[in-house]
Amino acid sequence: MGKKFNIYTRTGDTGMTSLVGGVRVSKTNPRLEAYGTLDELNSHLGLLLTYLKDKNKEQVFEIQNKLFSVASYLATDQSKVTLKKQSILTEKDSEELEHSIDELEEQLPSLKLFILPGGCPASAQCHICRTVCRRAERRIIALAEDFEIDPNLLKYINRLSDYLFVLARKLNFLYNVEEIYWQRSCK
Repeated sequence: MGKKFNIYTRTGDTGMTSLVGGVRVSKTNPRLEAYGTLDELNSHLGLLLTYLKDKNKEQVFEIQNKLFSVASYLATDQSKVTLKKQSILTEKDSEELEHSIDELEEQLPSLKLFILPGGCPASAQCHICRTVCRRAERRIIALAEDFEIDPNLLKYINRLSDYLFVLARKLNFLYNVEEIYWQRSCK
């Protein structure tokens, strides 16, 4: 057994933390808001995994790994450190999500009305993941107002929320649970 890793470092006790590259920033820094929201999404995806089987489970696990790459990208102060290769997403990453979306949609009835989040527990959890993903996207876009963000990263996060929406529909279909349609009346 190697050297024990201490989970606490005491370096963040005053509300500051380090980015990759060593720059100290407040824990309220927009970078931390962005990659912290991705961490929250990844945790929700971990719960979603407990409901999944087969190909869907494998894909969500792969997405979790990609989100670590995205978080690493956002946590890297590129003025101090060269971005690591594994932190970079490519056009292919978004194309793979698009292919998965198309595959899932082929198995579903067409959508004619807005649906409400819910249905089976797996679908409901998937909708939570989708909404946290949308929040992460907003945090990343806010960060992009001050820092250059790779367009492939933005595209991937946008496509991921689309994937999670379609996966939520697919899960209700698999569990034979009817989708909940928005009742247009606001009485």
